[in-house]
Amino acid sequence: MPPEAQEKIEELQELQETAQQVAEQREQAQSALNESKTALDALEDVDEDAGMYREIGEVLVETDYESAYDDLENKVDSLEVRVEQLEKQEERVEEQFDDLQSELQQMLQGGAGGGGPMGPGGPGAGGA
Repeated sequence: MPPEAQEKIEELQELQETAQQVAEQREQAQSALNESKTALDALEDVDEDAGMYREIGEVLVETDYESAYDDLENKVDSLEVRVEQLEKQEERVEEQFDDLQSELQQMLQGGAGGGGPMGPGGPGAGGA
């Protein structure tokens, strides 16, 4: 196998790892977003005069409704932006992966006739 093809395979493996890391980050951000939205919805059903506490590390600190609501709303907004950024990053990595895979296929078909080293680009290489 030509050294250039081996380099492309290594790049594909690195991109696959990057894609997995980005997908995990997106899933974590999406989960945090869902939790925050649920908390925000629940907060809308609470009386504004009710005693409120927020968790800061291991400590509960008293807060007021407006501050709690505003903080949650800001958290939801920032998480929505984060999820969107990670989705775009996933798309870019998938495009890079597809382009690199095509380059490798052309390189191998032109030289060794294409063969088994296409494993890193198999099913599951991209996100959902």
